[in-house]
Amino acid sequence: QVQLVESGGGLVQAGGSLRLSCAASGRTLSIYAIGWFRQAPGKEREFVGATSWSGGNTVYADSVKGRFTISRDNAKNTVYLQMNSLKPEDTAVYYCAAVSTFATPPHEGHEYDYWGQGTQVTVSS
Repeated sequence: QVQLVESGGGLVQAGGSLRLSCAASGRTLSIYAIGWFRQAPGKEREFVGATSWSGGNTVYADSVKGRFTISRDNAKNTVYLQMNSLKPEDTAVYYCAAVSTFATPPHEGHEYDYWGQGTQVTVSS
C-alpha cells in the first residue's frame, strides 16, 4: 500500500499562486500514476490533472490548462501541483490519488486506489 499526504494549501488572493505537494510513503511512487482532484462545497469531485508514472504523460482539465502544472520527483516520492493565476472558482479541497499503471493516467476518480486526506485551497476575490 501507499499512503499519500497533501500539503501546501492555504488562503491566497485571486491571481496568486500556490504549490501543493503530494508526498508518498509505504511504497515507491515511481510505479504509480498520480491524479489531482478537487471538490468544492456542494459540488461533485472534479478532475484537475494527472501525470503518468514517469511524468512523461501529463493531462489537465480544460478549466486549469495553462495555469496549473503537475510535476513529480520520484527520488523524493513527491508529486507537485503548481497553481498559478488562481481564481475564486479554484477554491476547493484538493486531493491527490494514486494508481499503479503504466497506461495513460485516468481521469475518473474511481480508477484510483489510494487517496490523500486533502488540503484546502481558498482563493479570495
